[in-house]
Amino acid sequence: MIKKRYPGLFSLLSILGTTLLLSGCDFVLFDPKGQIGVEERSLIITATLLMLIVVIPVIIMTLVFAWRYRASNTKATYTPDWSHSNKIEAVVWTVPVLIILALGTITWKTTHSLDPRQPIDSEHPHLTVQVVSLDWKWLFIYPEQGIATVNELAFPVDVPVRFEVTSASVMNSFFIPQLGSQIYAMAGMKNTLHLIANEEGVYHGLSANYSGHGFSGMKFNATVTSQEKFDEWVQQVKQSSLNLDTDKYAALEKASYNNPVERFSNVTPNFYDSIVERYTHSSGSHTHSHSEGKE
Repeated sequence: MIKKRYPGLFSLLSILGTTLLLSGCDFVLFDPKGQIGVEERSLIITATLLMLIVVIPVIIMTLVFAWRYRASNTKATYTPDWSHSNKIEAVVWTVPVLIILALGTITWKTTHSLDPRQPIDSEHPHLTVQVVSLDWKWLFIYPEQGIATVNELAFPVDVPVRFEVTSASVMNSFFIPQLGSQIYAMAGMKNTLHLIANEEGVYHGLSANYSGHGFSGMKFNATVTSQEKFDEWVQQVKQSSLNLDTDKYAALEKASYNNPVERFSNVTPNFYDSIVERYTHSSGSHTHSHSEGKE
């Protein structure tokens, strides 16, 4: 009833309500804490501003034309036989073409400069973390430190991190929004992602690809600390009584919801490679058998 009698008031209240709801959102992509995240935020803002060059005038002209050529305005020019203007055609085509050229150039350059496989220049040597997507949890292996964790990630500030990402189940996506790019995790494949954090803090990581019933619980905290505190954390993990071996991994492979943090003081050598190769070999065997069947 209110909507029918006071449509203007209803629309205004709807806009205000939406604004208030959105004011509570945490726009983490616009609060980056690492070099890659900062460059990606700049790209998003630049692309948005370029597109607004067209969007804003169109919105303004729509409102102006609707008001000027309303039925009650008898002073507005009425030209029912008008059909073409070279000036309008020039503007309508030239502006979008220029914007597309600008966006295309920027996108081409940033696609290469922000390639996730490209190492980050730094005075510090990179840290390698091997990531395995499971149902529904994340396994992090530190090959240089000889430790592993489940749903817990830590690394030093200002140190470039090389993430080697794979999946032991369906396709997934590894994402720490405040630090930058996401990367897909696929069984039998190694994807590489380079990130860096320029501020200490705790940043939320998640799965950015729906992978089943427990998808919403595939979250973890990425704790960025000083080198000294990171070394202390490594020593704490080494105090764990658990080892990551074939038997323990078999238990981790079983689906679980909101899996708690787990720590492993020792990891079987080349364990990550064995996870990847298991799916590679099974795929290769299947293909070979299929070919023999055709013969």
